[in-house]
Amino acid sequence: MNVPVYNIKGDEVATFSIDESSLGGTVNADLIKQAYVMYHANLRQGSARSKTRAEITGSTRKIYRQKGTGNARHGNKKPPHFRGGGHSFAKKRRREDFRQTMPKKMRRKANRNALLAKLVDGEVKIIDDLQLSTPKTKPFIEFLKAVGIDHRVLLALPKERTKSRNAWLSARNIDDVDVCCADQLTTFEMLNHRYLVIGKSELEAWLNGPSSQTGKSAKVTPMGRVAKKEGAA
Repeated sequence: MNVPVYNIKGDEVATFSIDESSLGGTVNADLIKQAYVMYHANLRQGSARSKTRAEITGSTRKIYRQKGTGNARHGNKKPPHFRGGGHSFAKKRRREDFRQTMPKKMRRKANRNALLAKLVDGEVKIIDDLQLSTPKTKPFIEFLKAVGIDHRVLLALPKERTKSRNAWLSARNIDDVDVCCADQLTTFEMLNHRYLVIGKSELEAWLNGPSSQTGKSAKVTPMGRVAKKEGAA
C-alpha cells in the first residue's frame, strides 16, 4: 500500500510504502472492538460512592412513638425509603473493579490493525516534517485545510518535546485537534478521531518499534527493555 506524504504546505511530495500484511492483512473488527472496550474501561475513575444507612450522619432518635399514631412502625430517618436516607445497594466499587486486560500480543495486533483500518479509509495523513519555525495557530489551521482535514483529528508528535515544541503549542488550542506522543498510539485514540496526522519518521519508528513484536519475541526479547547491569540482583 502506497500512502501519499505531504509537506507542511499540504503538497504531496512523496509516497510511503506500507506492507499491509504487517498490519494484519485485513481489518479484524472483532479484535479492534475488544481492544477499544478494554482501553475505554480502563479510563474509568471508579470513584463513585454512596452511603449505606449505617454511614448516614444524623440522629438515631425514633421519629414517633411505636403505637397509637396510625402510621407504620419506624425507627430513625436513615432507612433507604426515607428522603436523605442511605442506599440499599451502595456503590463501593473501585477503579480496579472495572479494569480489563488483554494479552500483549493481542493489544499490539489490535493497534496495528486499527491503523490498517484508518489507512484503508484514507484517514491517515503522513507529513515529511512537522517542525514549525514559530508556534502559531493560524498556519497550522491552514495546513489542516490544505491536506483535506475537516473533522476531528489526532496529531501524533515525537516524544522529544524539543523537536516538536512549536507544533504542540500551535495545535493545542484548536477545536477538534488532540495531540499525543507517536509512541503511545492505541486503538482507542485512533478510533476516537476521524483523521490521524503523523510524521514519516515517527510512523516508521512506530511500525518498526515494540508494536511490531506481535509474536513470541514480545516476551522473549522485548524491544526497549533496559539491560541489567552485571552483578545486579
